[in-house]
Amino acid sequence: MTESSAPIADVPAPAADEPVRFDTKTVVVLRDDLPVWQRLNVTAFLASGLTARHGDLVGEPYADADGTAYLPLLGRPVIVLEGGADVLAAARTRALGRELPVAVFTSAMFSTGHDAANRAAVRAVAGEDLDLVGLAVHGPKNAVDKVVKGAHRHP
Repeated sequence: MTESSAPIADVPAPAADEPVRFDTKTVVVLRDDLPVWQRLNVTAFLASGLTARHGDLVGEPYADADGTAYLPLLGRPVIVLEGGADVLAAARTRALGRELPVAVFTSAMFSTGHDAANRAAVRAVAGEDLDLVGLAVHGPKNAVDKVVKGAHRHP
């Protein structure tokens, strides 16, 4: 079983001061001209796409000291980057060229009200013409770094 397909529960817990090292990377890239509310909305949608495709990214459920149960979260860091429309278009092309699954969010999706309409908005436009406002990708660190080249850390 590869590291990227191993369940989070199989990753040994490090000592409190010892970082966990993963062989894979999870990145969301946002267009740098979005208002804050759109950045947050797009990030949430794209993270859900990654977890739908890569269920092994989900950690174990949480519980507080009182025993109240909480839902599991992503068990690995998600790096949020930003860049211009050209950076997102290039990242999409590079991810597809490396056969990495990509989650996309387009500007047209802001005017829809449900999932079927979102899919129709994407389906109506050729891939190279999508007005991307965000994308997410997960895969081997080196490949993901090459895919998101040109993007920079979100402030």
